[in-house]
Amino acid sequence: MFEEVLTKIDGVTIFPIISMIIFVIFFTALGIWTFTIKKNYITKMESLPFENDNIEIINQGAQTYESK
Repeated sequence: MFEEVLTKIDGVTIFPIISMIIFVIFFTALGIWTFTIKKNYITKMESLPFENDNIEIINQGAQTYESK
């Protein structure tokens, strides 16, 4: 059924090509970004879950949830 519908659409062969181009561009950009990212940014992001401010906010949320 789907094959019949898709064969009747003009220019349907361009969709897989566009999908592959988007896929390749996205993952190429992601790879370039991961290899060019600065070490300071990675260090900052990896320490975010362990900062005291975030722990206090999470604990306050947990206490509020337990009191309901």
